[in-house]
Amino acid sequence: MLKKTALMVCAALAAAPALAAPKNIIYMIGDGMGPAYLAAYRYYMDDPATKTVERTIFDELWVGVATTYPDDDTVVTDSAAAATALATTHKTYNGAISVDHQHHNLTTMLEIAKAKGKTTGVVATAQINHATPASFIAHDPARRNYDAIADDFFDNRVHGKPVADLMLGGGTQYFIRKDRNLVEQFKSEGYQYADNWDGLRQLNKLPAMALLAPEGFVSTIDNPEPAPLKQMTEKALQLMSGSEKGFVVMIEGSQIDWCGHANDVACAMAEMRDFAESIKVAKAYVDSHPDTLLVITADHETGGLSLGANGQYAWKRDVIKKVKNSGDYIADQLLPLKDAATLYQAWLSFTSLPLSAEEQQLLVNARAEGQKTLAKAVKQRIDHHSLTGWTSGAHTAIDVPVLAYGADKAAFAGFQDNTDIAAKLIEFIQK
Repeated sequence: MLKKTALMVCAALAAAPALAAPKNIIYMIGDGMGPAYLAAYRYYMDDPATKTVERTIFDELWVGVATTYPDDDTVVTDSAAAATALATTHKTYNGAISVDHQHHNLTTMLEIAKAKGKTTGVVATAQINHATPASFIAHDPARRNYDAIADDFFDNRVHGKPVADLMLGGGTQYFIRKDRNLVEQFKSEGYQYADNWDGLRQLNKLPAMALLAPEGFVSTIDNPEPAPLKQMTEKALQLMSGSEKGFVVMIEGSQIDWCGHANDVACAMAEMRDFAESIKVAKAYVDSHPDTLLVITADHETGGLSLGANGQYAWKRDVIKKVKNSGDYIADQLLPLKDAATLYQAWLSFTSLPLSAEEQQLLVNARAEGQKTLAKAVKQRIDHHSLTGWTSGAHTAIDVPVLAYGADKAAFAGFQDNTDIAAKLIEFIQK
């Protein structure tokens, strides 16, 4: 009976028609978001009133993993090489923005989508000419050539038009310069423009651009504007939903990576929460538009995050939940306070974390050495009490999670390379 049932299932699958290519693609990248970040967020968000650890949106959509190595002398990638792989299917060297070793341009999926008549866009909490969003639009031998990359956002053309119909993020200082005002050039070609959050909310048609900070945004944990990535994701999908031939949009949670570089676990969890809420917005869009595919991954892992440290079998997420700001912000507020007692009371107001007399003295000593030393001491105290570990202030070669939702999600299941993700998406775009 089992054999007969299995044969019937196989016959049904063989007879089933191939899935039509999705009309719309939402491609979300959690910069620096290794597997430990997803586990950390699960436990961070857990309801202590229940015995079971609840699944997060990440857990619900997790289907596979991907390798991230570059075409370089190391197995550890930077964001530029990884984003190039995720945007073009090609490995390249660290620092390259969608060019190969000979500096020849590599065609990106947004360029392909634009040529097919689809609406295209990028959303990021970094400056939009930062490595990840830039690799979908521009071409440059060096990721730090920010002005030249910004120029390419306007100068790189498909059928006479800029590659992206929608650009949301930071980067005003690169797009409004003494030598060139790219914002005015975009406006002259019909782009709506906003430079503040109220202006973003008022955008009502494409093409459009919003540059909401001189460079990248303030960290979400310190940002007075709530859930910045979620807000931009909502606006992006609202504006792109009317596209006749469909759309392709890349949405980056940029500062998960920045918090990882800073070894700041409270900062990282705040970024993960904003990214999670943005994914929920995208998932809801797929639910109401089943011709849309949602794919989520990371370009690499940052920091070598571990949940548990110092030889102890524990990770104290409640300590992290009480931290109200980033380590850098807390250090900025503590730095002017010369009196030890006042400094400690301020520390408690930001962290609710009691310290021993010895630890209080560590903060006092660090304050005397300046902001950078004090910020490091602040984060080390939080790590010590929460039992959070870090192996690096840079990237690691750990494989990254792949998440997917929609009719074609099975195409992204299992073990794959980051170039495989791009290849599958580009195949859908070209159909």
